[in-house]
Amino acid sequence: MKNATLRQLKVFEAVARHLSFSRAAEELHLSQPAVSIQVRKLEEHAGLALFEQLGKKIHLTPAGVEMLHSSRIIIQQFSEVEEAMAQFKGIAGGKLNVAVISAGDYFLPRLLVEFARRHAGVTLDFGVCNREELLSQINDNLTDLAIMGRPPLGPDTVSEPFAPHPYVVVAAPDHPLAGKKRIPLSRLAREHFVVREKGSDTWNSMQETFGPHLTQLHIAMEIKSTETIKQAVMAGMGVSFLSAHTVSRELQVGSLCVLDVQDFPVMLHWYVVHRRNKRLTPVAQAFKTFLMSDGGALIEQTIGYRPQPVPARVRRSAGRVLPG
Repeated sequence: MKNATLRQLKVFEAVARHLSFSRAAEELHLSQPAVSIQVRKLEEHAGLALFEQLGKKIHLTPAGVEMLHSSRIIIQQFSEVEEAMAQFKGIAGGKLNVAVISAGDYFLPRLLVEFARRHAGVTLDFGVCNREELLSQINDNLTDLAIMGRPPLGPDTVSEPFAPHPYVVVAAPDHPLAGKKRIPLSRLAREHFVVREKGSDTWNSMQETFGPHLTQLHIAMEIKSTETIKQAVMAGMGVSFLSAHTVSRELQVGSLCVLDVQDFPVMLHWYVVHRRNKRLTPVAQAFKTFLMSDGGALIEQTIGYRPQPVPARVRRSAGRVLPG
């Protein structure tokens, strides 16, 4: 193993975490053959197979399980060294490692560009994940900061809101409810919904909004891609509950419309999250400060859509509005 490289360990760790060469390649911005080559070289150094294929799925061998444990220790030690060295660099020359939930990729690149413009010499590294992957990255200390809509509960993380995050019900412009005023939530029970998959941030927000009466909605389809959901709604396949930040472009060109539903928009927040015991580098701390001070205004400017919040005095629990 003396000739194994950190790069090989990082590639192996990504494959082992996803149990997928293609998903690891996507995360690492490498081709799938390049990932396979790095894993094969590590297996040659180890003299043992680290993965085995059963049917269409790959699994870690016993040697692979042990390699994964050791790889994460080594990667973490290198990360701590990088963080320690970064303390001497300050912000300029530092590397910012950020991960974001999928809905956030509609605005985070613009925020990162603005941050880099203000702090010359910063290196940017960001990834887009689903909720499960993002929580895993936080738990495994694989990212400095995470941007998400529903932060994890528990004492091991710090979560601070930095921007409003509205959710709306969208439809095709020619939908029968388009243009109607103060649509009661009970009326939505007659519509076909095209929604994000269970466990996603959007699904969890929808579940919280409609409460125990979510089961009364007609869920026609669950789709993992927000872009595919938007296309389905445009085609007239139903309505959807989505983050307003993911549909701003379609609203501007008129390919989607926001339905005027009672008690909507649902106003949540974007959070910046990190492990409580994480020693933030100067550049990570500077980006967190940047989000807290300017994040909300820059997101609004980038998205170009600002729904009016429902006054607290008229907000009701959606679970009490739908028919029993």
